[in-house]
Amino acid sequence: MAPQKKTKKTIESINSRLALVMKSGKYVLGYQQTLKSLRQGKAKLVIIANNTPPLRKSEIEYYAMLAKTGVHHYNGNNLELGTACGKLFRVTTLSITDPGDSDIIRSMPSAEQPAA
Repeated sequence: MAPQKKTKKTIESINSRLALVMKSGKYVLGYQQTLKSLRQGKAKLVIIANNTPPLRKSEIEYYAMLAKTGVHHYNGNNLELGTACGKLFRVTTLSITDPGDSDIIRSMPSAEQPAA
């Protein structure tokens, strides 16, 4: 029972940090814009939904590795990630370029490294 509660709490904390980024920070939504921000070196953190196609996921992870950017695998599907961003549509990938008032950059990469 306790592990279930812990995962729910971490999901809530991720969602609240994400909501703060949406209000006070700069971000880009979508696969192509995420790749563009990674290529330009502007991305600080990339968040990927868990139902992202494997080829797309590995390509984003590869670009992030080259750009030395953290990647966080979101524990929900693209609909839940879109809802967490406060959008009414699906979001498969999201790149945070400026976290604003949120501490999401410091908390995410150390919490979960991508399993390669």
